[in-house]
Amino acid sequence: MYNVRTDLAIERRDIYESENNKTITGVKVEEESSEDIKITTVHIENEEGERNMGKPIGQYITIEMPELTQYDGAIMDQVAHILAGSLEKIINLKEDSLTLVIGLGNIAVTPDALGPKVVKKLMITRHLKKLIPDEIDEEIRPVCALAPGVLGTTGIETGEIIKSLVDKLNPDLVICIDALSSRSLKRVAKTIQISNTGIAPGAGVGNNRMEINEKAIGVPVVAIGVPTVVNAATVANDAMDLVLDEMIEEATEGKEFYTMLKSMDRGKKGELIKSLLRPYMGELMVTPKDVDEIIDFISKIVANGINLALQPTMMIDEINSFLN
Repeated sequence: MYNVRTDLAIERRDIYESENNKTITGVKVEEESSEDIKITTVHIENEEGERNMGKPIGQYITIEMPELTQYDGAIMDQVAHILAGSLEKIINLKEDSLTLVIGLGNIAVTPDALGPKVVKKLMITRHLKKLIPDEIDEEIRPVCALAPGVLGTTGIETGEIIKSLVDKLNPDLVICIDALSSRSLKRVAKTIQISNTGIAPGAGVGNNRMEINEKAIGVPVVAIGVPTVVNAATVANDAMDLVLDEMIEEATEGKEFYTMLKSMDRGKKGELIKSLLRPYMGELMVTPKDVDEIIDFISKIVANGINLALQPTMMIDEINSFLN
């Protein structure tokens, strides 16, 4: 296969195994389900797994939502609780631990606005714990948040802003939320990835920025991402694969045309598509037409999941009443 842009560990695993026709080594995969919601945990265990996956050693949890989740409030709440449970497994916080939540992305560009929109829906408590401690339950953890914008509008690397905040506030944990890139339209807005390895903003769309991880900023970093875009060349390649599969199905086995279709190098086809599209479209990214609605409902799920994980003594109704 040709080089496909994706931020999802589960897709990196699939790409490696498809290219090499063997199970990936240095990586352990666990799968479970809760009704129609699938949870896959990819453990990159050593340097070999890191090389094979092209991602740092660590844990990557992928939550796959059922179709039409945005139209069912009960399923949205269920996904939020699963997200919270997955977060709690890797954050390891004390009752008084301070968490800094960072909403990465550009609020003016809808497919990239997930992070800032999540920040608006969070239960922020750090200032209340300081200003009115007698009015706030002792079990409520202090939480602060910021949507720092992007380099193009601030002139400052997001990682530099976060490092400055960490040095000043001394949080126990940083949670970063960002929009991701997928290799498949089937995963756009239907997949949430959580990792304990930090994040490289913009990597999925070829716009690499300063990495945000424990080594760079000095405290543990958990990343939460949702794919909102797919590379246009990937969409074209997948469409051609479907056409080829249908033609192979209809062709007569053993005939010259059938043999030609079966012997086609699909990896070279992908590279050809990219080279043909690049002069006309550049690195064009594709997003669903209802992306506004998608970002709104996904941001609510992610915010509720974070709120529940950081405030485990509260119910979702209590959190919603606090925000209102």
